[in-house]
Amino acid sequence: MNIKQALTAIPQYLLPHHPLSRLMGKLTHSQNKIWKNLFIQQIIRHYGVNMAEALQENIDAYPCFNDFFTRELKADARQFTQLSHGIACPADGAVSQAGDIKQGDIFQAKGKSFTTLELLGGDKQRAQQFENGKFATIYLSPKDYHRLHMPLTGTLREMIHIPGRLFSVNGATADAVPRLFARNERVVAIFDTEVGAMALVLVGAIFVASIETVWHGEVTPPTASEIRNWQYDVKNAPTLQRGEEMGRFNMGSTIIALFAKDAVNWEDNFVAGQKVELGQLIAKMP
Repeated sequence: MNIKQALTAIPQYLLPHHPLSRLMGKLTHSQNKIWKNLFIQQIIRHYGVNMAEALQENIDAYPCFNDFFTRELKADARQFTQLSHGIACPADGAVSQAGDIKQGDIFQAKGKSFTTLELLGGDKQRAQQFENGKFATIYLSPKDYHRLHMPLTGTLREMIHIPGRLFSVNGATADAVPRLFARNERVVAIFDTEVGAMALVLVGAIFVASIETVWHGEVTPPTASEIRNWQYDVKNAPTLQRGEEMGRFNMGSTIIALFAKDAVNWEDNFVAGQKVELGQLIAKMP
């Protein structure tokens, strides 16, 4: 670790991640009009949020900052790929990394990786589904749309809540903190699709007040001391179509998509550092 990485990482190890995130949750749900409007205006100005895309452009219409942050877009703001064998991007953001899962390892940053096994909560059978498969890590910045949508049609099989830390997930922290995404609290949703198993991993981060899914509602908070697991059978398993909303971050974070071996091939322009938009073509089925 060099000096720059140390200066990024060490303070984060010392921070009380969960208390700070719970405090942020209270602040972002405050309905004090002066406070929430000031907060919204600062974010719009600093990050260049395009409010013309929002279904509700008037910030006075949002009861609290979190409602603005998870704002709905106009129906024509994003176009989902119509290619029958195409895989759609599940979120707005930037590609942190994308590539092959090699002998169970997922690349994080130069000199750093983590395993599928630890990312998915330590269950070998769960991890084996993605052996030598594909992964994509997409970072959502504060200006991005923070609802997550299905890359292709899938039937939910399992959801896992894995407790952990709440390090920042920006590029500098990914470069500095080993096994970052396998350390942070996260919610894993595993779907059965026409190309086999697909996992969508919603990774928490500092100041991410909560993670929600459309079928469960708020999964965290509360956090937990042990892994929690929900199984879905044919009687109660929801099927979500490509493009349907599947979850959201109340404040920003990262989504990781995993696919089985030989299930998809990434597009040539879907590479680290590339800006991506919800619904765009990022991969094709063989």
